[in-house]
Amino acid sequence: MALVTVKPTRIDTTIANEIAQNTNSGLEHAAQAMTWGADEHVLVALAAAGWIYTRLRHPQQRPVADHVLVVSLVTAVLPHVLKSLFDQTRPDRLTVSGHWRGVPYSGRPRDAFPSGHAVHMGALASAADLLPPASRRLARSLAVALSLTRVALLAHWTSDVVAGFTLGIVVERLFRPFTLATSEQQRPEASRVRP
Repeated sequence: MALVTVKPTRIDTTIANEIAQNTNSGLEHAAQAMTWGADEHVLVALAAAGWIYTRLRHPQQRPVADHVLVVSLVTAVLPHVLKSLFDQTRPDRLTVSGHWRGVPYSGRPRDAFPSGHAVHMGALASAADLLPPASRRLARSLAVALSLTRVALLAHWTSDVVAGFTLGIVVERLFRPFTLATSEQQRPEASRVRP
């Protein structure tokens, strides 16, 4: 039994009802395919592959790869811990008309808060600061789009996704000074800017 029960807001239920009334199986199948891009298993595997690749090919990028791997692992574990503390019924368990139009069931019925997919995407959007501007914009747009698939699938309330995305940003920012500090320490003295 969780310690806290989270209730959806009026805005959450309005958005979910609107989606349930206007969705179709084609949209749901597209959202289901897209949502895999924010799945913890996929992201941790990609982060691990990137970490190995930088070890072999781009040693100067090791601190960034270390950071991405650590943040991916933390954001893979944290939602599970939080879901054991919070109970919230998923919107897909409260709709009948949505299932007639193609809405699938997602995960455990009372594990809506927070959205784990959105936690991962918030961390990705925040870590995009480490990329060049064009790649940064692409990564952030992708992170938002993938997070919104959770709302479209009625797997999460909008507030679950907003909370998860925000939590991901916080996690990434909290770990940044520790995981990226080694890159500052490894720079040659001559290249450091002096006040």
